[in-house]
Amino acid sequence: MRSSRFFLSTLKEAPSDAEIISHQLMLRAGMIKRLAGGIYTWMPVGLRVVRKVEAIVRQEMNRAGAIELSMPAVQPAELWQESGRWDKYGPELLRCKDRHQRDFVIGPTHEEVITDVVRKEIKSYRQLPLHFYQVQVKFRDEIRPRFGVMRGREFVMKDGYSFHTSFADLQREYRVMYETYTRIFSRLGLRFRAVAADTGSIGGTGSHEFHVLADSGEDGLAYCPDSDYAANIELAEALAPSEDRLPAGETMRKVATPGLTRCEDVAGLLRLPLDKTVKAIAIVIAGAEEGADDRFALILLRGDHSLNEIKTQKIVGNFRFARDDEIVAAIGCSPGYIGPVAIGELPVFADRSVARMSDFVCGANEIGFHLTGVNFGRDVGEPTQVADFRNVVSGDPSPDGGGRLELCRGIEVGHIFQLRTKYAEALKCSFLDEGGQSRFMEMGCYGIGITRIVGAAIEQGHDERGIVFPAAIAPFEVCIVPMGYTKSQTVREAADALYHELLAAGIDVLLDDRPERPGVMFAEMELLGIPHRVVVGDRGLARGELEYKGRLDAESRMMPAAAIGQFLKEHLCVC
Repeated sequence: MRSSRFFLSTLKEAPSDAEIISHQLMLRAGMIKRLAGGIYTWMPVGLRVVRKVEAIVRQEMNRAGAIELSMPAVQPAELWQESGRWDKYGPELLRCKDRHQRDFVIGPTHEEVITDVVRKEIKSYRQLPLHFYQVQVKFRDEIRPRFGVMRGREFVMKDGYSFHTSFADLQREYRVMYETYTRIFSRLGLRFRAVAADTGSIGGTGSHEFHVLADSGEDGLAYCPDSDYAANIELAEALAPSEDRLPAGETMRKVATPGLTRCEDVAGLLRLPLDKTVKAIAIVIAGAEEGADDRFALILLRGDHSLNEIKTQKIVGNFRFARDDEIVAAIGCSPGYIGPVAIGELPVFADRSVARMSDFVCGANEIGFHLTGVNFGRDVGEPTQVADFRNVVSGDPSPDGGGRLELCRGIEVGHIFQLRTKYAEALKCSFLDEGGQSRFMEMGCYGIGITRIVGAAIEQGHDERGIVFPAAIAPFEVCIVPMGYTKSQTVREAADALYHELLAAGIDVLLDDRPERPGVMFAEMELLGIPHRVVVGDRGLARGELEYKGRLDAESRMMPAAAIGQFLKEHLCVC
């Protein structure tokens, strides 16, 4: 591609509303243009990156035996009502009516549609297994779209769905997809980690997320460097302390802590480690059945730990945090000073680490006071239930026994699920087995955020000059920057010759033939993240040399003009 026949539209400064580095650099590089909140036009340079990501995904999905199709973005409400997600999915589901006042949705995902296709087409076990996938635009009406393409409302996604006669066969395909996704992200040139994850709103019995590692990632990940264990913070298990609870060694007493409502401040006043304090979190648990009363309860966590809401919901059911007036009504004290002592029959849930504590500090249920030397069995009854309520922290033992956990940040770019029969049962997607019996199909679901990968790659790869793309997804692999292309016949002929040589070798090359100043061309090529740059100038040509610089090289170097084409072919591993 020649710059004179391409469209480049770069900015020196990012718009003030661009919050994170990928959003800033994508706007500066002219990769995207904002149309509305969370909705972007992909400009030519950005679309080239998207298409390269799509190509690798398609190659690996086809290699794994999946079959591509294309499903409608607009879906009838009846399917979502049949699956039960019309009411459950929430306000992210964009609903609309046609001219006949029939309800439709703009698809955020396609479990219902593909299940409808399969239930109409597949009747016998002989037609299974099947795996369909598509690469398509999705829409989720985020309440606060932000971070550019990282949390936009409209995005491109690869979503795949597999159908099986047995759970064992679903597990086989799940392993195939795990390996396929690993190849995809490896080929994309990204540093990533696969982690066990919660199934969330999609449902099912097991799932793994694939995260691009980046300090700006929204998701916390826990992993063991000495084993293969890795999990999303939401799912990572916090094991119980190995030591048994020690017998009481102190007498409970009330101490004045005026104005100190945080465990950190109370521990500082008492000159105690933070892990000797216990914080009480007041919640309201929704009635298990329609018409049943909500229940007020306390959750006890160690002062240096934080509540994991996903785990908590799985243990106690649907809950919310109690309002201040509800806390006062139930305990007679405002938040900041509440604790488990002398609260009557209220349920008390304790994290595993708290259940092993003795002589701990907690709120006295009196404003301005805390209790020290508190012990279970003597000062407060044993907890109603002991379970894993907290987020893991660095240094916790790995659940697989392989060592100690470490934490990092990640950007979720892929997710695979074992859906089992959730949608098959709801939509009556069945087959006849070898014995002629009707059975529901086992399903798997496999998603990759195509456009999100572009933002994640930039979050992982950038510097003060701009984007640092992996060669596999850079808009161009090589840029040729001639000095005085329109003025020097020697430069023009040498630049054109190298350009055609690289094109013939299958290398994606940009020849910057614009009449721009060298500094402008250099800055734009670095901003775009092109991995390799070759400068063609009269002085170098007079010595039979061209200037080469890798995107991350500190300095450029001179190379024989006759050899640079071969060097680039070998460096880019072009076959």
